[in-house]
Amino acid sequence: MNNLEKKLKSQIAEAVKNAFDLELDENSITIEIPKELQHGDYSTNAAMQLSRTLHKNPREIAQSLVNALNLEAAEVDHCEIAGPGFINFTMKKAAIADVIKLVLDQQDDYGKSNAGKGLKINVEYVSANPTGDLHPGHARGAAMGDSITRLMKFAGYDVTREYYVNDAGNQIRNMAYSLQARYLQKCGIDAELPEDGYHGPDLIMIADKIFEEVQDKYAKMDKEESYSFFREYGLNAELQKLKDDLSLFRVEYDVFTSEQSIYDRGLVKKALDTLIAQGMTYENDGALWLKTTEFGDDKDRVLRKTDGSYTYLTPDIAYHVDKYDRGFEKLVNLFGADHHGYIARLKAAVQCLGKEKDQLEVDIIQMARMIKDGEEFKLSKRTGKGVALRDLIEEAGVDAVRYYFASRAADTQMDFDLDMATKQSNENPVYYAQYAHARMCSILRSGSEYVVADHYDLITNEKEIALLKHINEFPAVVADAALLRQPHKMCNYIQKLASYFHSFYNECKVLDAENKELSSQRLALVTASKITLKNALNLIGVHAPEKM
Repeated sequence: MNNLEKKLKSQIAEAVKNAFDLELDENSITIEIPKELQHGDYSTNAAMQLSRTLHKNPREIAQSLVNALNLEAAEVDHCEIAGPGFINFTMKKAAIADVIKLVLDQQDDYGKSNAGKGLKINVEYVSANPTGDLHPGHARGAAMGDSITRLMKFAGYDVTREYYVNDAGNQIRNMAYSLQARYLQKCGIDAELPEDGYHGPDLIMIADKIFEEVQDKYAKMDKEESYSFFREYGLNAELQKLKDDLSLFRVEYDVFTSEQSIYDRGLVKKALDTLIAQGMTYENDGALWLKTTEFGDDKDRVLRKTDGSYTYLTPDIAYHVDKYDRGFEKLVNLFGADHHGYIARLKAAVQCLGKEKDQLEVDIIQMARMIKDGEEFKLSKRTGKGVALRDLIEEAGVDAVRYYFASRAADTQMDFDLDMATKQSNENPVYYAQYAHARMCSILRSGSEYVVADHYDLITNEKEIALLKHINEFPAVVADAALLRQPHKMCNYIQKLASYFHSFYNECKVLDAENKELSSQRLALVTASKITLKNALNLIGVHAPEKM
């Protein structure tokens, strides 16, 4: 909610009190921007909402509110009643234009708020096994997770970005034995990869590097004796590659937590002891079960199998206990679509620990199909295998990939048209948005001899007002997108901002030597537009170029 809307809500609530001796919560008042300019700058249906309480005709209520409204305090020029009881407000032009000064003062901080009230929140995303390249599903999760956390930080949440390293399962064991086999082959020894081994070229390159460093040191050593070396070396190399790819994609983390460390620190046993002590488990057929059906799961889940080994759920529970023990008030996990069936049992497990259901939220990231030349793009030219994140970056660039993945709701499947993403035209939303920013920078360079105004009484054109109102909405859109964890709302905002700016530029002459005062004020508007667009693009990890 912007400052104009706050003032308007406050004065509407005051008018309700004066007209009907009724206290009305400002948060219950709806303020919207009408689609048609002739309906004013803002509109409210407060009169229609009050009709149920006051048992009066909405238009009659609306008239009483208009009569009681302090127009000066609300910075309203005039208002009128429309339809069944809407009140349309036309604001004072100077009040709308005041946002320019706010943006120019706040610069990179424009759009920040305390909407999140410092809520300590952990967001876990990607968490791919360190056994190979990141694929488009991981890339979409990375773009979504990074954009969500950028939005949350900007909206006043205390966010920690986390990657859970699955380094304790069979996948890592198979990776280590595969790397060991590749190394032995490099040493001229006939060694076979395990049945479920990894055949990708990355392990061959890692094996080559090991050979360069130690020659045939491990060639004659017992395989089990050298296993730990290949496990640690391969894990570190694969994890570093993932970190490098994510960094290239402008995706950063605060914490990398090892699954193996959850075992090593005794956290699995601690979590089990807690659940047993709380009466949330029972023994049956030699296995230990968790009573997840008490919290909505379709069946109880095994924690410890009859052979004494743990299920996947058990270390996951211990990991979530560790997060809560680190002081997080809320956990958010971004899972791939293949984990959909896992959500109910994980949320139930958290409740078994005594946490509230909404203290853990899980967002599903659907897969994305890559389309090139009208066909699905499935294979990498470099490896002949599936498309990797680096392939996407090479094809379309970081900006396009980030923007396209952020532009659709996470739970919807999408086709990513690589040809459109690289198109240099307004059909491409990334190009359209970035071109708007480059145009703003170009105008400011051309008008460098003008002084940027600090008052805006000449900003009255309807295209200018439409642009200003949209700039004014930015903090509210940031807060909303952060709360709902929906970066596509920011993409929608960016497209509208670019559209409003292009429309303003096409109608209003910015640089006019015969009217320097108007030019100075319009340059201030262009500057405010540039700052807002750059901030918006940054929140989804996309660059704002100054030239194109």
